[in-house]
Amino acid sequence: MHTGIHHTAFEYDSFDDLMSSFARLKQTGIEPAYCLNHGVATSLYYSDPDQNLVELQVDNFGNWDASAEWMRTSEAFRQNPIGAFFDPDRVLAAYKAGATFEQLQNDTYAGTHSPSKSPNLHLPPVG
Repeated sequence: MHTGIHHTAFEYDSFDDLMSSFARLKQTGIEPAYCLNHGVATSLYYSDPDQNLVELQVDNFGNWDASAEWMRTSEAFRQNPIGAFFDPDRVLAAYKAGATFEQLQNDTYAGTHSPSKSPNLHLPPVG
């Protein structure tokens, strides 16, 4: 454990912009610590040397009013409020192959494109 900021978030206008940033950062050797489809947002979390996180994300509904409504009324969100981890390389490959943002939202939230191993969230031990 350490003292510091947990994370700062930056919102992109589009999924295409988010995936372009992922590809650009990856080319320089910067890869996300983990990626989550929260249902309301698709997020890439990057860790700095002090273990602070920077979240790059896009709203899955295009506006926060629609997202808030989905959180209030969705059975899927009630059952899984955190969302599902995904492998950004697999998602980018599917996107480049023609998968739509909407299809990828559904697929990643359902667990398709999941990472090969569980990410280390750096959570303190329980108990």
